Amino acid sequence: MNYLVVGGSSGIGLALVKKLSAEGHQVFSASRKKGDLPDSVTFIELDVIGEIEALKQDLPEVLDGIAYCPGTINLRPFNRLTETDFLNDFKVNVLGAVKVIQAAFAALKKSESASILLFSTVAVQTGMSFHASIAASKGAIEGLTRSLAAEFAPSKIRVNALAPSLTATPLAQNLIATPERKEASDKRHPLGRIGTAEELADAAYFLLSKQSSWITGQVLGIDGGMSSIRNL
Repeated sequence: MNYLVVGGSSGIGLALVKKLSAEGHQVFSASRKKGDLPDSVTFIELDVIGEIEALKQDLPEVLDGIAYCPGTINLRPFNRLTETDFLNDFKVNVLGAVKVIQAAFAALKKSESASILLFSTVAVQTGMSFHASIAASKGAIEGLTRSLAAEFAPSKIRVNALAPSLTATPLAQNLIATPERKEASDKRHPLGRIGTAEELADAAYFLLSKQSSWITGQVLGIDGGMSSIRNL
């Protein structure tokens, strides 16, 4: 099967690319840099903030799934957030996904059972200080997920999202840069640790695969219990 992973050169995206490739699928990875992609993966240079119309030419005729993995971590007090902060987070998290899906829609429709996977955050459903900008854009992703799931259902295209908590990826490196910060982040989660890119990739793979063929319009929390339970 043919899959497109946007943001597949690092973090969760790279872990997903490796898993899809290891399972024998044809994988197209689109990002600004190639990174450490497996040789079997087709690299597409892409900046989601820019013009992406040319993406259509690089995709296969039939596309069985998309995972849109780019994200931002812009944690600041609300009074220090600027209009530019909000716009940049929205462009990366939401408009980039919209443009990619529009560019790939014709190829998705040709699949017998296609799947689109987006990424939200635990901070949408669980209010967290300093998350106003990222939670606003990821909240839009949850609305987009449900709207597109309804609209695309007649075309047999499923749309779901994952809502992780803090995960050990290059994007989150500053938050866990010291043993003290890492320990503090671990302790905030009911299961006593932050997540791994591989754990999120496993969940992403499930939602892209035919194993989840009766699941659409869902936002699945993969967050160590952060969104639903509390430590005593």
